[in-house]
Amino acid sequence: MPDETNPSPPGQPGVNAPRWSQRRRILIVLGLNLALIIGLVIAGVFAHSVSVLAAAGDTIADCFALVLGLIAIALRDRNPDHPHAQRPIAIAALVNATLLLAVTVTVTVEAISRLQEGSPPVEGLPMVIVSVITMIVMLAGAFVLGRSAAGEDLHMRSVLIDAVADAAAAAAIAVAGVIILVANGLYWLDPVLALGVSVLIAIAAFQLIVKAIAALRGKDVDFDDD
Repeated sequence: MPDETNPSPPGQPGVNAPRWSQRRRILIVLGLNLALIIGLVIAGVFAHSVSVLAAAGDTIADCFALVLGLIAIALRDRNPDHPHAQRPIAIAALVNATLLLAVTVTVTVEAISRLQEGSPPVEGLPMVIVSVITMIVMLAGAFVLGRSAAGEDLHMRSVLIDAVADAAAAAAIAVAGVIILVANGLYWLDPVLALGVSVLIAIAAFQLIVKAIAALRGKDVDFDDD
């Protein structure tokens, strides 16, 4: 059975080499994401928080992309020496980035609507609890993927970007929740935070789309030019 991981960069054998196969790491991250979805939806509805619901939508999109990535890995590993063996990986990364953009557009529209109409009251405590849990889970996912994921291929890079971005977003939501809880107000922080997170995720998604399209055109993709 072919090795499911890419070799270390030339001249750096063994540096940051992944301990587990890509398939195993993706399966673990998928399990972590699935475990979060129900909790995020319940907490988002209970807290009336658009930023928490945005995190739930992003997690659902991530799960779809992870399943697609598993299929792409399987297709690639059937014939890894084929000239177009990496094409399914680039397609999976492109779909992942497109889903991320779709989520950010939806969140942006809802956040702007709330700012225009007046932000409804938000429950700070559920925001803090679920966001801290989400941050821990996403950091665990990033740890499972390892630093090597950033330079293995486009899909593994996209999954790592997702995990780190979600952890950062969860940390920001937790801070906003604490402020809302202590101040017993400032509810506008929730949609403003959702907008800020959406912009950061959209930038990362756009960069990934550019790389994926370049890879589909047969160009060499540089992972260190961000």
